[in-house]
Amino acid sequence: MEPLLIYKALANETRRQILDWLKDPAEHFDPAPYLRHGIEFKTGVCVADIQGKSGLAQSVISSYLATMQKAGLVESERVGKWTFYRRNEKTIREFADYIRNEL
Repeated sequence: MEPLLIYKALANETRRQILDWLKDPAEHFDPAPYLRHGIEFKTGVCVADIQGKSGLAQSVISSYLATMQKAGLVESERVGKWTFYRRNEKTIREFADYIRNEL
């Protein structure tokens, strides 16, 4: 875990929103298309759905997700031609512990 990378990733409101959306995907995204393809939210949320909810360009969202992945906040999984993102709860817990114990 690199706290500086996490601080930088969390400095952007949209990236924080994405983490919030991924915390409970069923609350923020329609599960029907996922279930039709035999995919559950534990796999993650498709980049296209994150992009659609954010209203930002796909290239911007891809950049944001890459920043978050580099910081360890999200993990990705490729299924066919689609990439799905989910929270990396282990890193999030480690960062919370770091904040609690070091600051």
